[in-house]
Amino acid sequence: MTAKVGPDRFPKDSWYYDYYYDQFKTVRQCARCSFCKYIDSWEVKEPRFSKSCPTNAYNVFDAFSSQGRNDIIYAVLQGRLDLDDSPKLLDYIFMCDTCGACDASCKRVQHMEVLRAHMDFRNRLVEEGYTLPQHMPILESLRENDNTVFKEKADRGKWAEGLDVKKLAESPADVVFHAGCQLSFDEALWSIPRNAVSILKGAGMDVGIGGAEELCCGARVFDMGYRGEFTKYAESNIEEWKRVGAKKVVTACSDGYYIMKRHYPDLGGKVEVLHMVEILLQLIKEGSIKLKKEIPMDVTYHDPCHLGRRLSQAPGYYIPGTAVKGLYDEPREIIKAIPGINLIEMYRIKEYAWCCGAGGGVRDAYPEFSSWTADERIAEARAVGAEAIVTACPWCERNFKDAIERAGIPMKVYDIVDLVQEAM
Repeated sequence: MTAKVGPDRFPKDSWYYDYYYDQFKTVRQCARCSFCKYIDSWEVKEPRFSKSCPTNAYNVFDAFSSQGRNDIIYAVLQGRLDLDDSPKLLDYIFMCDTCGACDASCKRVQHMEVLRAHMDFRNRLVEEGYTLPQHMPILESLRENDNTVFKEKADRGKWAEGLDVKKLAESPADVVFHAGCQLSFDEALWSIPRNAVSILKGAGMDVGIGGAEELCCGARVFDMGYRGEFTKYAESNIEEWKRVGAKKVVTACSDGYYIMKRHYPDLGGKVEVLHMVEILLQLIKEGSIKLKKEIPMDVTYHDPCHLGRRLSQAPGYYIPGTAVKGLYDEPREIIKAIPGINLIEMYRIKEYAWCCGAGGGVRDAYPEFSSWTADERIAEARAVGAEAIVTACPWCERNFKDAIERAGIPMKVYDIVDLVQEAM
């Protein structure tokens, strides 16, 4: 893959032509200031936990950073690098968990859309056939069984067995609860969707689930660069929600929430999308949920990337009035409302939060890096004295649970839905 600089030198039917106008100036104007590698200096509370880019911290090499990727993309577009001659360059592009930490930092310095540039480039690589073999099993699982976790489609609704809840194939519903791939098939996490549905029904909502017929939301393959597959599943979900007359879609998955909130509207999605933290906080404030049971425990909250800075990833990140903002305060308000709980913040929180390591396809393609990233977050949680990590994303929870089990650390991982249910 090669190209020469300048839009007039690109064939009109080439992706380079469109790419130049949208992204070329972004990678060209990078100042190489290294702000993409660290949290803001005034936010540093402990030097040990001052870095923000997992891939750069893991590899200690500039190519594995936002500014390094900018250089690579710029050189490819100029024709100075050829991916056919340099296959290692694919690792620099794909060994990124797309957490958005670089994007948040860059917007405070240069107001650039670096993450969008990187992800668009990743998409273009996929379209041109430059893919990772490690990602192929995920694509095959999606195409054969409509999920990204290598499970049989027929088993997708097992998590809801015994629940008195509508099946969308049989009856319409005002509120669709979308479980998502991880929560549908990871038995250790089944309490989350079951508790979520029970809470929604208890609040008097007309809830329905897809069960075995539910489809993947497309978030995982979107981040991996497979926009065609994402579009297929997004349009199918939008059509299904229209068919059943859904007014709201609720999920307990941050990946699913992000993709349905930020990208489904571009494909015609008009249904209101809510994450369970929004529902829980509303129910607590209006008194529909009473938190009576005391839970004496020191906990810390992990901000999922897709519920925070990725959700806010749009032009005007810090301009007041931005249409879609990260859910940072809502989960903290919920935790603080639980009797007996002591919330201890980690050194890196909210838009500065360290990623869990499960996103962007790296858990499958680069498992050692993914595990190391989770280990770093757990070390940070332990450093502030937390007994448990609370979060609102099943992918984070799975990566943390695996890391804790691997290290033999006496630390618990809670989803905020389960924590609320325990306190009721």
